[in-house]
Amino acid sequence: MKRVLVVRNDKIGDFMLAWPALAMLRASLDCEITVLVPGYTQPLAELCPSTDRVIQDPGKAAEPAAQRALLEQLKAGNFDAVICLFSTFRNAKLMWQAGIRQRWAPATKLAQLLYNHRVTQRRSQSAKPEYEYNLDLVRAFLQHNGLPAIEPAPPYLRFEAAELTGFRQQQASQLGIDAARPWLLVHAGSGGSANNLSPEQYAGLVRQLRHSFPSAQPVLTAGPGEQALARQVVDEVGEGAVLAGDLSLPDFCRLIACGNLFVAGSTGPLHIAAALDVPTVGFFPLRRSATPLRWRPLNSEGRHLAFHPPADAEVEDMSQVNVTEVAAAVTPWAREFLS
Repeated sequence: MKRVLVVRNDKIGDFMLAWPALAMLRASLDCEITVLVPGYTQPLAELCPSTDRVIQDPGKAAEPAAQRALLEQLKAGNFDAVICLFSTFRNAKLMWQAGIRQRWAPATKLAQLLYNHRVTQRRSQSAKPEYEYNLDLVRAFLQHNGLPAIEPAPPYLRFEAAELTGFRQQQASQLGIDAARPWLLVHAGSGGSANNLSPEQYAGLVRQLRHSFPSAQPVLTAGPGEQALARQVVDEVGEGAVLAGDLSLPDFCRLIACGNLFVAGSTGPLHIAAALDVPTVGFFPLRRSATPLRWRPLNSEGRHLAFHPPADAEVEDMSQVNVTEVAAAVTPWAREFLS
């Protein structure tokens, strides 16, 4: 087994939850690992220590010429196996057309007929974290090929200490804040994924955490199109809060790595922070396909707290999350990180 392709060509958060599976492949198998991802995820894939090559997927809406070019690239890869962590009919057809000998995917949807190795998974039941479903596919692949699975452990992404020290100083100077204070990073955007808290809720939580941790420096982060939302939180928090924006995706990851605590909804940045094993506080709806269990971040034990609406609320109604109760729960836990 010389070349393995892993497919996770959907959202950033979904791709981050594939990193334990990629780490297991890297530790268990001496081979070249290539990932197929969309363009906006490519900079993250290039940071991943468990990948050797990245193929950019132009997406299902791309022109026919781009689709043909992708297929030719897959054929030229001479892959011995593909593991589709994200299975669609388009993905299944591409891997079949590319002539990849071992084609692995969950045994769901009509697309499974084009794979010759299938693992039964009831992901819709959300019985365990998404990253565990990904690991199960890799374990089945390794077992089929007579290889023991070496279990991975966080962090799955790291930067050199000297690099982060320099970056932190640079950002502190640019933002007009103290590099020596603990940084409380807050990401109020959702990237169009799960429902999130309102700007007022985030601001209220930050104010209460600042009361408990006066030395903590609130830093609002924002992705594309989220600057106005983050600025609203900064204005609501008042003096001392700052907005860090206009960063490339790799620098956005470096900023998160500088954080002492990261607070966000169930979205890509939360999963980036967890891959770095920065302590995380996450907010999740109660819809079965979006629960704190299904989308549990990759933090090591004891470095993540999850919150959701009360049991008697509408499953998507994040306005029912009481940030005073959240602050009371977070404060004793966060002393280790923000004091």
